[in-house]
Order: sequence, then structure tokens, then C-alpha cells
Amino acid sequence: MSVPVAFSDIGKPANDILNKDFYHTTAANLEVKSKAPNGVTFNVKGKSAHEGPISGSVSTILPRMGPFTVGARRTKYYDQLEGKYQDKATGLTLTQSWTTSNSLDTKVELEDQLAKGLKAEVLSNYLPAKQAYGGKVNLYYKQPNLHFRTFFDLFKGPTANIDAVLGHEGFLVGAEAGYDVQKAAVTKYSAAIGYSLRQYAATIQATNNLSVFSASYYHAVNSEVEAGAKATWDSKAGNNVGLEIASKYKLDPSSFAKAKINDRGIAALAYNVKLSTGVTLGLGASFDTQNLSQAAHKVGASFTFEG
Repeated sequence: MSVPVAFSDIGKPANDILNKDFYHTTAANLEVKSKAPNGVTFNVKGKSAHEGPISGSVSTILPRMGPFTVGARRTKYYDQLEGKYQDKATGLTLTQSWTTSNSLDTKVELEDQLAKGLKAEVLSNYLPAKQAYGGKVNLYYKQPNLHFRTFFDLFKGPTANIDAVLGHEGFLVGAEAGYDVQKAAVTKYSAAIGYSLRQYAATIQATNNLSVFSASYYHAVNSEVEAGAKATWDSKAGNNVGLEIASKYKLDPSSFAKAKINDRGIAALAYNVKLSTGVTLGLGASFDTQNLSQAAHKVGASFTFEG
């Protein structure tokens, strides 16, 4: 197994079983992905929450013209026009965007030039109406057994957030920390250890300044069945330990079902099926098993079309 890219990914196998592909969290979710013969890519996403307004986004990407890419995107909050220049020979990528909130955003990326496995990002944004500036510098360093990331916010604080994951023969060790330069104080810190192979993975994490402890386990029982469990204890909230267990069963090559339940008696079921080429349907429901007569249950559906 490869080393996780980020500290938060150390427990990813169990987290995916417990959280991914459960469709009851939104009433309806629609995603349409299409690519025209001339190379224009068109993506539409819409989401209807159980409570609150409907949100959506639209993006259009024109075909690459040499090193240049141009696109437009519309979200719930703003429209955005974006242009990108990429030079693969030098590892340089320049992205410039302008939104309807009148924000000019620039991102410069340089990969494998300063050092092998090192990617540097410089991000800036300018709000002409407010005469306000923002700037960030991010560094990503990847080696076969080590992933290291740093994020610097130059105008807020300044602050620095760092995380690292080290792996060897399935064993994993990770840590993350935050530091405020102006306050000269550590703002957060977390640590984790784990063991991960293709068939199973176990992780112990201490997050929120080592105040929230969790242990998770993932097991690929066979080619059809996967299972996962997670226990969480918040030392500041009391002595209660939260527990979740989940399983996934592959019904056939085009469909699967999932189920999970937690210590509070909240159960969830999900079903995913590929109806035809490029068409996927997901159905989900959650139930409060201790209050079946009350209207606390949720049902959701997801449709994805690709063409």
C-alpha cells in the first residue's frame, strides 16, 4: 500500500466504508458530465438538502489549445472565468481567474524543479473594491515512504499548518500541527499511528490537541464483502465512547449495497447501481431504530449521468 498523501487520509479505508456512498444526507443529488465531439467539457451539479435551499454549480472547460486552457464556472455563490497556462517541460502552471464577486485570483505552481518530488504553490487574491490582498504559499514533498505538506497564510497571522506521514512496510506514523507567528503559539496538534495493507487496516488517532481519540479498523473480507468500524472518545465531553460499524456487499459487477449503525441506534442503508453506460443511481435511507414511530428518518437519491 502507498503512503497516504495527507495526515487526514491515514484512516481513509475505514472512513470510506463508514461515510462514503450513503445517500440519505441530501434529499436529492444530480450530476451531469458531458464532453462534446469538439472537446468541450460541460459539468452540472445540483443538490437539494433536507432543510435549506437548493445549491448547484455549472462549469465549462474548452479544449486545450497548446499550453492554454480556458473555462467558466457558475456556483451558488459566484460566476468565475478562468484561464490556465501549463508548461510540462518546466513543471510550471499559471492559473488566473476573475469572479463576479470582483476577486482576481492567481495561482502559480512549480513541480519537480526545485527538488525531485517537491511541488510549490503561490496563491494570491486581490479585491479591487476593498483594496484588500491575500496570499498563501503551499509546499508538497513526496517520496516513496514520506509525504510532507506545509501551508502558509501570509496575510492572516501569518499562520503555518504542517502535516507529515511516514510509512514503512505497512506501518504508518503521522502528525499535524498549526502555528500562529504573530501570537508565537501552537494553535493545534494531532498524531496518529496505523498499519495498512490491501486486505486490512488499523489506525489510532489523537486529534484536537490530543483531546479526541479514535480507533478504526477496515477489513476486506473477500472480493464481495468489506467491513469497517470506528470508536471515538472526546475526553472533554465525558466518558461516553461513540461507536460505528459498517459493511459493503458487492451484489454483482454493476451494483453494491451498504449498511451501517452507530451506538445511538441510527442505522443507514444504501444501494448503488449502474443502470447503463454512464448512468448511475444511488438510493439511501437512515432510521432512528429507537424512535421508529417518529418522523426522524431521512431518504435520499443520487443520479449521475456521464456522456
